[in-house]
Amino acid sequence: MGVLEKEFSIKTHDGTDLNVFTAKPDDGKEHPAVLVIMEIWGVTPFIKQVCKRLAENGYETLAPHLYSRKEQIGLFTEENIMDAMRPFWALPPEKRRDKAAVQELLSKVSDNSRKIVSEIMLNRSETEKNMVKDLEYAYEYMFRDKPQKLRGVVGFCLGGGLAFQLSTQKPFGASVIFYGANPRNIDDLAKIRGPVMGLYAGEDGNINNGLPELLENVVKYKLNFEMKVYPGTYHAYFNHTGMSYNKEASEESWKRMLRFYSQHLGE
Repeated sequence: MGVLEKEFSIKTHDGTDLNVFTAKPDDGKEHPAVLVIMEIWGVTPFIKQVCKRLAENGYETLAPHLYSRKEQIGLFTEENIMDAMRPFWALPPEKRRDKAAVQELLSKVSDNSRKIVSEIMLNRSETEKNMVKDLEYAYEYMFRDKPQKLRGVVGFCLGGGLAFQLSTQKPFGASVIFYGANPRNIDDLAKIRGPVMGLYAGEDGNINNGLPELLENVVKYKLNFEMKVYPGTYHAYFNHTGMSYNKEASEESWKRMLRFYSQHLGE
């Protein structure tokens, strides 16, 4: 199936031009649509490939670039974010919440790295709230003419958590969470109005520490929830451009996701 790709911008809540990438089947027909939410690195070639692969399988897709503001463009690139986060991730996990240790680290890095770490780590909660506002506008743009049963979402890493959060605020026919954090308020699981699939790496303590609370509340609120953990894999195992890529788990996850969408997104 041929694929039409396009990049353009839409207005978001504060008047910003939110850049988006879209891919859809080139057949002139209406299809179920999937909102694709980026990793921490932005709308990279990996995210664009996910959009195109979904389009090849009969889905319209849209990936919002959540670093679209004037002060972010040119700064929040994949390379700059990688450079900024490398020393932060080199800290032992217990030190990452130690304000003195973090401030000492920030005193040794460039101004650009300091801005990046401050926005996506130190002020993570506020940053994610703003990202969800942008995603709500992308949601309204993408799904305005589609019923809930034709609305899907998938997110990876940072985007996995955002997809989970957005699913508590907007109705989807199917939500797929790749190693994403739980919603900020776990009781908001009660607000989810469609089935959810969570895909997790076995060796991903930061995310997996939240799974017991998640499962407890999945049962409490009777959420339609499907889950798969891939033993021996690490965070971001699905990204073929990253160091944690696991081919077998990635391929199985892709098939599992397509089955899930086929089951829940359709006429």
